[in-house]
Amino acid sequence: MTNRDQGRLYVVATPIGNLADVSTRAVQTLARASLIAAEDTRHTGALLKHLGVRTPLLSLHEHNERARTPEFLARLAQGESIALVSDAGTPAISDPGFELVRAAAAAGIEVIAVPGPCAAIAALSIAGLPTDRFCFEGFLPARAAARRSRLAALAGEPRTLVFYESPHRVQGMLEDAASVLGADRPAALARELTKLHETLYRGSLGALLERAGREPDMARGEIVLIVAGAPSAPAGLTAAGSGGGLLDQVLGPLLKALPLRQAAELAAEIAQVRGNEAYKRALELKEAYGAR
Repeated sequence: MTNRDQGRLYVVATPIGNLADVSTRAVQTLARASLIAAEDTRHTGALLKHLGVRTPLLSLHEHNERARTPEFLARLAQGESIALVSDAGTPAISDPGFELVRAAAAAGIEVIAVPGPCAAIAALSIAGLPTDRFCFEGFLPARAAARRSRLAALAGEPRTLVFYESPHRVQGMLEDAASVLGADRPAALARELTKLHETLYRGSLGALLERAGREPDMARGEIVLIVAGAPSAPAGLTAAGSGGGLLDQVLGPLLKALPLRQAAELAAEIAQVRGNEAYKRALELKEAYGAR
């Protein structure tokens, strides 16, 4: 064990599909660690067998992370090194690991990134949408009402939006996104990145929704949805007051997705204006936007 690093937590990115994407440094770190904290020990065990790594595994997933973190901290404090991995990609990015990383940092333990694959960044890099500023939202709520509410809160966000989605919910996600954000909003949907059936679909949200209805393959595999940020408010519809154009930007999509009063309340919170100001502006825009 003299060749092992001591008392450090390594956050190790692993392949999201193509095993050739694993870095030399990642393999070395996994081999030299005292222990590997894995989201699914069976899944990671198969990867380690492929790599010829025999480091012991211990599970760390969403259901046990909070309870198991003290055990990992104790082992780190005793001089053991731990490599943290998820089933695919970078740990703690819509995967377990955040609690352990935060606790280790708070305890003064050195936390080291071993970077590599990340589905969100991979999809963003090829989507053909602005990459200078983006907002990662991960998985939205599974329930339609909660998902639409979250999309409504993002309707005025000017940065490119990045979402993860499961195959069986992609149709509903596209329906809600087209309805709340606008069917004309440019977007890209990436599925099975780095795998045999990797496919990238580009078009408006409305076009992607229509295509998903006739191409079952769009709802197969791991999915990343990239959506362009909100456009500027329509000419002549900029409100006066502290919220200004931002109030109009968020009210338009919100009025299409929510009842007027609920849209006004949410817009007031987002734009940081008074509730009565947002409600008054919502009434003014109702006819212009064709909202209910």
